[in-house]
Amino acid sequence: MNKNQELIERFYTAFSNQDGQTMADCYHQQAQFNDPVFGILDRTSAVAMWTMLLERSKGNLKIEYFNPNATDDKGTVTWVATYNFSKTQRKVVNVIQASFEFKDGLIYRHTDTFNLWKWSKQAFGIKGLLLGWTSFMQDKIRKQAKTALTEYQSKKK
Repeated sequence: MNKNQELIERFYTAFSNQDGQTMADCYHQQAQFNDPVFGILDRTSAVAMWTMLLERSKGNLKIEYFNPNATDDKGTVTWVATYNFSKTQRKVVNVIQASFEFKDGLIYRHTDTFNLWKWSKQAFGIKGLLLGWTSFMQDKIRKQAKTALTEYQSKKK
């Protein structure tokens, strides 16, 4: 196992243990995160996002990861988040493909991909099933997530 594979494992083990500080320590100072809900975030916002999600889960978040793989400059892992969505209390099992670029022994680029329609069907039930594929609903989900993150960051300052 190489150092970057160990870094991926350290990040997801910390996530599973709800250790936001160790997760933050895995990111390069110029790190960038990207996913289908929050979009592109700088390191500060990405760390705030993970911390917010951990706090909101109130200990009811299960993180599993599978097949971490890394070279000297790139890596991948599949991870699964199981939780109750805060707005509806509906159970969500989100399967995510993560890809990484590394710099100076840290995560420099982190991209998570998952099916937002599948997520919305679980999080919103029939509403997500019928509308979750539309750009209208997906944009609304993104806007609410970004607003929540901005408000969270404002309160932490």
